[in-house]
Amino acid sequence: MREITSEAELAELIGTPLPRAVAKERKTLHELDRRWLAESSFCLIATAGADGSCDVSPKGDPPGFTAVLDDTTIAIPDRPGNKRADGFRNILANPRVGLLYLVAGRGDTLRINGRARLVRDAPFFDRMVVRGHRPKVAIVVNVEQVFYHCAKAFLRSALWKPENWRPDAAPARALIAKTFERPEEPLAELEAYYGPAYAERLYPP
Repeated sequence: MREITSEAELAELIGTPLPRAVAKERKTLHELDRRWLAESSFCLIATAGADGSCDVSPKGDPPGFTAVLDDTTIAIPDRPGNKRADGFRNILANPRVGLLYLVAGRGDTLRINGRARLVRDAPFFDRMVVRGHRPKVAIVVNVEQVFYHCAKAFLRSALWKPENWRPDAAPARALIAKTFERPEEPLAELEAYYGPAYAERLYPP
């Protein structure tokens, strides 16, 4: 392997960004950003711990799950999960976060970077109730950088083309759980657990 060890070497290989690619960054949310967030039902949250170790966590809810509090502040509700809270622990040590918002079927994405904090209650929690579930924690992000990313990665991957979908080609969730997480449980029981009823337990009271 021939390693790249400097920014100068990197620029020599890939070139420098066009001025418009740099100038598109903003520090506040535009009305178009609000409309995008209102339609987005999924985002990825990147965090890093004090030691530099990284984590990327998916968050999903009905469209508009991210609350826009003002032009520089958004809030993301937490939902019941496995309680590892890797990203939360990172935020407590290092508030820097990177968010990537997707809209199903769209190749472009909205990127928001900023500083986050964990909140255990606030009046806006009442806006985050889904199927009777009120979050216990929300991530509040002070926006520092906003811009859109083009669709090339999604076009290359053909991610949104159903004719290319092969969900059964990858190992089944029940098999993954049996192998790495719950080896003592029969595979048939895990298949039932991760079956249609799994979606009914997404928002416990």
